[in-house]
Amino acid sequence: MLDGIAAQIWDMKYRLKGPEGFPIDRTLEDSWMRVANALSVTEEDPAFWSKEFYSVLEDFKFLPAGRIIAGAGSDRRVTLFNCFVMGTIPDDMGGIFENLKEAALTMQQGGGIGYDFSSLRPKGAVVKGVCADASGPLPFMDVWDAMCKTIMSAGYRRGAMMATMRCDHPDIEDFISAKQEAGRLNMFNLSVLITDPFMDAVKNDDKWDLVFGGKTHRSIGARDLWDCIMRSTYEAAEPGVIFIDRINRLNNLYYCEDIKATNPCGEQPLPPYGACDLGSINLARLVYAPFTPEACLDEAELARIIPLAVRMLDNVIDVSTFPLETQAKEAKSKRRVGLGVTGLADALIMCRVRYGSPEAIGIVGSWMEMIQRLAYLASVELAAEKGAFPLFDGEAYLAGDTIMGLDEEIRQSIKANGIRNGLLTSIAPTGTISLLAGNVSSGIEPVFSYEYQRDVISDDGTKRLEAVTDYAYSLFRRLYGLEAPLPSYFVDSAELKPEDHLVMQAAVQEFVDSSISKTINLPKSISFESFKDIYAQAYQLDCKGCTTYRPNDITGAVLKPNRPEPVDEIGDGSVVYMAQPLERPSDLGGSTYKIRWADSDHSIYITVNDIENGGRRRPYEVFINSKNMEHYAWTVALTRMISAVFRRGGDVVFVVEELKAVFDPRGGQWVDGRYVPSLLAAIGEVIEQHLISIGFMTPDDQIAEVSKREQAVGDDYLLVHRQCPKCGSASLIHEEGCDRCVSCGYSKCS
Repeated sequence: MLDGIAAQIWDMKYRLKGPEGFPIDRTLEDSWMRVANALSVTEEDPAFWSKEFYSVLEDFKFLPAGRIIAGAGSDRRVTLFNCFVMGTIPDDMGGIFENLKEAALTMQQGGGIGYDFSSLRPKGAVVKGVCADASGPLPFMDVWDAMCKTIMSAGYRRGAMMATMRCDHPDIEDFISAKQEAGRLNMFNLSVLITDPFMDAVKNDDKWDLVFGGKTHRSIGARDLWDCIMRSTYEAAEPGVIFIDRINRLNNLYYCEDIKATNPCGEQPLPPYGACDLGSINLARLVYAPFTPEACLDEAELARIIPLAVRMLDNVIDVSTFPLETQAKEAKSKRRVGLGVTGLADALIMCRVRYGSPEAIGIVGSWMEMIQRLAYLASVELAAEKGAFPLFDGEAYLAGDTIMGLDEEIRQSIKANGIRNGLLTSIAPTGTISLLAGNVSSGIEPVFSYEYQRDVISDDGTKRLEAVTDYAYSLFRRLYGLEAPLPSYFVDSAELKPEDHLVMQAAVQEFVDSSISKTINLPKSISFESFKDIYAQAYQLDCKGCTTYRPNDITGAVLKPNRPEPVDEIGDGSVVYMAQPLERPSDLGGSTYKIRWADSDHSIYITVNDIENGGRRRPYEVFINSKNMEHYAWTVALTRMISAVFRRGGDVVFVVEELKAVFDPRGGQWVDGRYVPSLLAAIGEVIEQHLISIGFMTPDDQIAEVSKREQAVGDDYLLVHRQCPKCGSASLIHEEGCDRCVSCGYSKCS
């Protein structure tokens, strides 16, 4: 039985409904049976395999990717693949816009996309045919970004995109800094393709040539470029890095493809038109005797699940539709799948192991080695039954670096029977499916927060606050009570250091043939000196890529400084605190202000009325009026809340502070020559100016406010939530290369 956020996620994202919105799936079990039936139709005995598939779905032991759960058996023209890497963009106008069309068609069916923009000539290069200079890749990326904002992916959400660029492209510096401009390329994740020669040049402090079309445009210091990457990542959380030479060297299919890009979240490095066929084993549901000395992973159940999971993902290739024929051809010729895990952090906690510890590295390595081995053996068995993937070349495949590292039994089995799937393992983001499974920890990420509050919307439209707890934490409380102290192995991301993240990623990467979606969450207060070596450490640990997230002024953060409790007294004669709200006189003086916001068709009028109290004029109530009906509900709510705060008295300057700290994820607007990060921030500025005009605050308070914003996050490992673009709550976190709302379940990449 689903409840709380799990029920909401199922109903909102995965429950099959008719054209009028009426449910077809009456229960979650109906959804699982729909998926199981759809993925068994290619089998000789569909009824048998449908029951087998259902057996690993019903208890959340295996979680297919969101596209599969939502689309399988729906009879809708949607792809079951989460994401694609698109074709190489030709360096001509016709080819560029043909690729834009392909991207739009892919996104329309629900697929996220990845692109390498290194193929486009740099800014200022000569376009001989028209006697003009090239605009460079960045303006064309703006076009892709606008398209992505326009296309509603799979009918209900905006798509996600990854853009990559080689570290030796002449426009690489512009690419690195592109997202430091607030509101630009919001639909893209950015990653730099880092080569081994570049890392050698950084190590040796050599010059680095920026090259296009065999011509060196200029040379810069390799360390200078590396520092540029790190500084941008520190200030704007992007770009990430992809160690592209390592990816191609370790690729099982090195002999028949060249990888230049990844899917939006980075766990699937793919060739042109390659696709993500993803699913995750829920390790949190496989722990025997949790929290006891006997706690361990149920290996027998794991051995049962993995062959079924591999078979299901293999069948996805045959039952899914594809936006483009080239994508279908690519998927069916190599049959790559991405079997991963979720709930790893919860599983470690239930086994009494601290995330990031030497013990965790050892136990996670043993788990992942087992999963890798069982997955490859399952694929070999499928090859014996159904045939190897069409581009299988036994001699070349067995000579690959990753395959050479497998045990002799697997290698001999591949030699004898071939293998059904070119690649098998990948660690994908599992934001929403992890919530569906009882809020297990996502992918291989640590637990972000053990307990938080979220709004639950009732059938009648009313809202109530409901506590949402992490799976392992909730189980511990049920077993040992609410008052039991948490053992030391309970750690969340706020307690971890960067190296704790890196060693766990490296431990998993050793047994993953594709890559890993993983974000190192860091506090805003971390110094650049402590930050700047993280990507280099990832390279030294043999990771295939790395992504970090630090709250910053560009992506925004909601700060919540502590405030004094109101009492019935006047402190120093300037601030009045009241236990009871002030009664409203019949007449109040005030002022009305007019603002224009680019996304609103009509002007917005803000009225602030004042009252005399304690010998001082202070704000009493706020009204916001506009013909923009899309703002009506939240402006009414906002004015009621602000007015309630004002009537309580005290130092209400914090209202201005909170409003001005709100960043719109879609980007703000330029107002009177200044960048204002959101409409709420604009309202906050109006109230601020009013408070100054009546003498309630001084212009000096504005300067103090900036200082408070910088100092509000004092704990070295305190993580700050951003505003969710769907529900508006301060609950947006960044992990696994993806934005995820812990309140409503929104995910940029699902």
